[in-house]
Amino acid sequence: MTDRIPLPIDRIDAVPRAVVAAGAAYADGTLLPWHSHRRAQLLYGASGLMQVATGDGAWVVPQQHAVWIPAGKVHRSRMLLGVTTRSAYIEPHASPRAGDACQVLEVSPLLRQLLIESAQMNQHYPEDGRDGTLMRLLLHEIGRARELPMHIPLPRDAALAELCRGFMLAPGIQSRPGDWARRLHMSERTFGRRFREQTGMGFQEWRQRACVVLAVSRLAAGEAVTRIALDFGYERPAAFSTMFRKLAGYPPSAHAGSRSGKGLGTPASA
Repeated sequence: MTDRIPLPIDRIDAVPRAVVAAGAAYADGTLLPWHSHRRAQLLYGASGLMQVATGDGAWVVPQQHAVWIPAGKVHRSRMLLGVTTRSAYIEPHASPRAGDACQVLEVSPLLRQLLIESAQMNQHYPEDGRDGTLMRLLLHEIGRARELPMHIPLPRDAALAELCRGFMLAPGIQSRPGDWARRLHMSERTFGRRFREQTGMGFQEWRQRACVVLAVSRLAAGEAVTRIALDFGYERPAAFSTMFRKLAGYPPSAHAGSRSGKGLGTPASA
């Protein structure tokens, strides 16, 4: 593991509360090297764009969304655009979400305000007072937040993972499972079975998911939907938009930062 840089959790990990919160700001391109923390973390991006990677894959976190990072999960975070964050750090026994995988979560207006308010509180807040009640409500809202398909799973097999990473560098719908199977010297049926076993989804589903997740960072940087669709091999941008909406729950033109559309929302002030 590479040397770490100071993080908000370093200042508050020992605070005797089940939930503590803090905020931070990072410039474009900031890399938080591989690390883990004892507490689980809900990392909310009030502005900017983040990418979180683990040994299981990569997650892109658009602004006004959050990523759930389980306790002890080794991960790396890269700020693709300047990011202002609010984080809730939660003792493992109080975790409101199950499982050991990261998740990108939809942030409701209530959850957003709870995160902003909690980051401004005294971290030694009275547990039986107003602030303690607010923190308990924060846990409930984290537990009920909807997961979004912003994860690109990576297989364990080294050769297959290499092909997946190559696709992530140059995504395109023209990639075919038969081509990948031939490069791995196996039948298409064997390839399909192994791909599903190691990623949890079929090749076409994975390809679409990867295209959506990788498009998010380009949309946030202001690239036109048409340009992205053509780069990905779509003859008609409308087909790309339909696929994007189906997986992400909103059209690419509505993504904050894209040249068309009004954005997903105004970044919360804090």
